Amino acid sequence: MSYNFTLYTEALALLQTLISIPSFSKAENLTADVIQEYFNIKDIPCHRNMNNIWARNKFYNAELPTILLNSHHDTVKPNQGYSRNPFVHEIEDGKLYGLGSNDAGGCLVSLLATFCHFYANENLRYNLIYSATAEEEISGQNGIELIYPLLGNMSFAIVGEPTQMNLAVAEKGLMVLDCVAHGKSGHAAREEGINALYVAIDDINWFRTYQFERVSPFLGEIKMTATMIQSGTQHNVVPDTCNFVVDVRITDEYSHEEVLDIIKQNIKSKVTPRSLRSRSSSISLEHPIVKAGLALGRTTYGSPTSSDQALLPITSIKIGPGDSARSHTADEFIYIDEIQDGIRLYIEMLNQLLYEK
Repeated sequence: MSYNFTLYTEALALLQTLISIPSFSKAENLTADVIQEYFNIKDIPCHRNMNNIWARNKFYNAELPTILLNSHHDTVKPNQGYSRNPFVHEIEDGKLYGLGSNDAGGCLVSLLATFCHFYANENLRYNLIYSATAEEEISGQNGIELIYPLLGNMSFAIVGEPTQMNLAVAEKGLMVLDCVAHGKSGHAAREEGINALYVAIDDINWFRTYQFERVSPFLGEIKMTATMIQSGTQHNVVPDTCNFVVDVRITDEYSHEEVLDIIKQNIKSKVTPRSLRSRSSSISLEHPIVKAGLALGRTTYGSPTSSDQALLPITSIKIGPGDSARSHTADEFIYIDEIQDGIRLYIEMLNQLLYEK
């Protein structure tokens, strides 16, 4: 089943409009307005909670399993390397420039076009829910996590992020640790006290060298990186505390709780995780959506970057037009052909699931 070329032209026009409107995390209200109005023009009923918009297919049947089509419309702030106005959409040499064009505007509008393609079709084997969510770039609590309980039971999700339309079948989770090493104050000129800095250094060296036993086939090893440190009040006082921060990227081989327990067993510092929300994820290579993508010549890989997958408690796959390497870079762009191919491939993948064979 082919799709109407108008869906692509409308998707491109919508993305151009979205680029022209600042939509930083926690301030996406104006782009939410635009997406809501798009549904109104299409005469598709939609729902809104804060800056999140979602809609169900016309013949939604609560007895059927449901597929969630999700992407985000918030962006990071433009960096100082931009040579173009980040809010001016320009097409040059087949590239659409503008902040959020690649991450994740191309995915957002391609999934929306896909949803519209199937919206009024009867006798689908799955329901479809499309959601355009907020605060993805900061893993905020007022994005997908806020509206998920309102969506009903779902079978799995397709999360739109730039993957060159290849299949990210696993994604690393994130755990940020605030660590405090304790010692005892003393005069630096004498053999007094217990230097908390040295305690911290020993612990940091453990973080640097420790290797977890289980290695993920797609994500490799868990990565732990000390990123911040602070200690001491003056040059001649042995510090009694040292604070440091560790960034932990967790694979699908371990839960956050397992990793935290291993860490606590091996270091002297007190460890406090900032959050256990950002979970790793994986999907079986035998899952129907993965097999559908493979049948279309797509490849599989493990993604080191996080997305709304981390906050979804259901099976999910990450796939979308664009290239992750362009995300958060100056003069961000997406090829317009990538959007057209993205819509086509999304539809062809879902065709294999939504209709009786």
